[in-house]
Amino acid sequence: MNIKLNSLVKTLELLMKEKFSIANYKKGILDDDRMILSRAITLIESSLSADRKNASTLIKSIFPHTGNAYRIGISGIPGAGKSTFIEALGKHLTSQGNKVAVLAIDPSSKISGGSILGDKTRMAELAKNEMAFIRPSPANSTLGGIAEKTYETILLCEAAGFNYIFIETVGVGQSETEIYHLTDLFLLLMITGMGDELQSMKKGIMELADIIVINKADGENKENASKTALEIKQVLHLFASGKSKQEPVLTTCSAKENTNIAEIALLLENFKETSITSGQWAQKRTTNARQSLLREINHHLQTDFYSNTFIQKNLKKIENEVAKGFITPQAAAILLLKNYKAKK
Repeated sequence: MNIKLNSLVKTLELLMKEKFSIANYKKGILDDDRMILSRAITLIESSLSADRKNASTLIKSIFPHTGNAYRIGISGIPGAGKSTFIEALGKHLTSQGNKVAVLAIDPSSKISGGSILGDKTRMAELAKNEMAFIRPSPANSTLGGIAEKTYETILLCEAAGFNYIFIETVGVGQSETEIYHLTDLFLLLMITGMGDELQSMKKGIMELADIIVINKADGENKENASKTALEIKQVLHLFASGKSKQEPVLTTCSAKENTNIAEIALLLENFKETSITSGQWAQKRTTNARQSLLREINHHLQTDFYSNTFIQKNLKKIENEVAKGFITPQAAAILLLKNYKAKK
């Protein structure tokens, strides 16, 4: 039995045991055992109270091994070719000796709550690459184009030694800007012939982008891609008036034909080098950490509120009273919060 197969058998034996210790998780993650990494992500995504406690302990244990990856958020309208673009860029980066993790946030099924699209099927070649790891996660009810535990998943992948982590959001929307507070660089993927879509594009998301890439610039679309880039540049110039943030870098590519992918990888490195030199990299990481703290506080307050005995017993009744007009939403909220605090 070869070493790899022997290691896999041992991992399977551990996974089959009822008790899988934090030490087992930590060792497996630090050894870049993909099966244990996947199981660890499942653990932190669990809503069970026992799992949440273990997840918190696990994150604390691997935290000293985090922070060394390049966190890159990628967003764009449906049909912009995000998965094809990430696969092309991921293959280029792995060919340069980099380890690449892709956290693909999928829209959730209203029935099962699971991912609808499953990005492993849309990045088939990259999924086979030993230097890459792809993890689809359902967005569920979380806003911002990300999953509830995206930040913790980033930390696990960093501890596993991935030096590029791509977070592909659900799609462009007003709440998509949440991804900006998780990443070092925010890349917005667009396509030609957007017309009204360009006019209705949320101003905030374009302002926050560090790099804007016009994808599908191939064949007869090449000229249109250049025109779209010019239109966007004019829009951005208007946005930038009186702003301190530098205008996004604009470029085109064809992920399908692998055109300009190497140049975009170089843009990523140039951005990182410039940001580190200017001090913006450290400043962004500090801001992101604070935002993560606030997210955690809000999440724990919400979880605690809905698990409160009084709330569980009376919420439906008060919801019905609001629906029937017996009490205003504001008065109902005050009543629930007052009793939530009193029943602590």
